[in-house]
Amino acid sequence: MTTQVLLLSSSKLGDTPYLSHAIDYIAPYQAAGTNWLFIPFAGVGISYDDYLAKVQSGLGDLNIQLSSIHQHSDYHQAIKAADVILVGGGNTFHLLHELYRHDLLGPIQEAVATGTPYIGWSAGSNIAGLSIRTTNDMPIIAPPSFEALQLVPFQLNPHYTDYIQPGHNGETRAQRIFEFTCVDSHTPVVGIVEGSALQLAGQQLRLLGKEPGYYFCGEIQQQVIAANSDLSHLLA
Repeated sequence: MTTQVLLLSSSKLGDTPYLSHAIDYIAPYQAAGTNWLFIPFAGVGISYDDYLAKVQSGLGDLNIQLSSIHQHSDYHQAIKAADVILVGGGNTFHLLHELYRHDLLGPIQEAVATGTPYIGWSAGSNIAGLSIRTTNDMPIIAPPSFEALQLVPFQLNPHYTDYIQPGHNGETRAQRIFEFTCVDSHTPVVGIVEGSALQLAGQQLRLLGKEPGYYFCGEIQQQVIAANSDLSHLLA
C-alpha cells in the first residue's frame, strides 16, 4: 500500500473561506472512498460538534460523508473503517494528549501504513512529525510524551513566518527553532508557510504551493526550500 499524507500549514490563506485554498490539494483523496473521519481534539474553546460543522462546510463541495470521531462509540473501529483521516488545527498539546488518552496513535499509524490517506492542518500537521517539540502552541495540558505520529522522519513547524513585527522584542520563529537545533542538532525541521503543504505519496515528498519552505538542521538555519521542491531526500 502507498502511504498518502497531506500536511497543510493552515486551514485558511488570508481572508479566504475555511479550507478553500486547499480544496485542489484535498479533492484527489476522494478516490480513496467517501467515508471520511475527522479528529477534532485540537479544538479548544469550540465544541466538537461546531468544529465538525465548520469542516463539513469547508469541504461541502466534495462527494464525501464526513463524521467526527467523537460521534462514534468505538474510536478504534472508526479509524479502521475510515477511507480518509483528517486532523484539524488548534492546540497541539491538547490534540496529542487526547490521542494518547484514547490510545489512538498506533491505530492511526497502522491505518496510514496500510494506505489510508491522512490529511492534517496546523496542529494536525504538527503531530505528523517525530514530535511536537517545534509547535508554536502553549502547553496548556501535558501529554504523556511529546513523541507524535512520526509519519515523516523530521520535525514540522506549520504557520512558519520570518516576519518581525516592528517594536517587538520577543524571539522570532527562526530563533525559537534555532534553540531546538542547539539541543538536537541531528533532527531536521521543516517550516511550512500558510498556503503551502507537504505531500507524501509513497517514497516521494513534495512541497506544494507558491510559497517557499524553510529548512533547519544543526548549523543550517532557515535555508530556503523553493516552491514545489522534491524533498524525498528527507525521508532517508
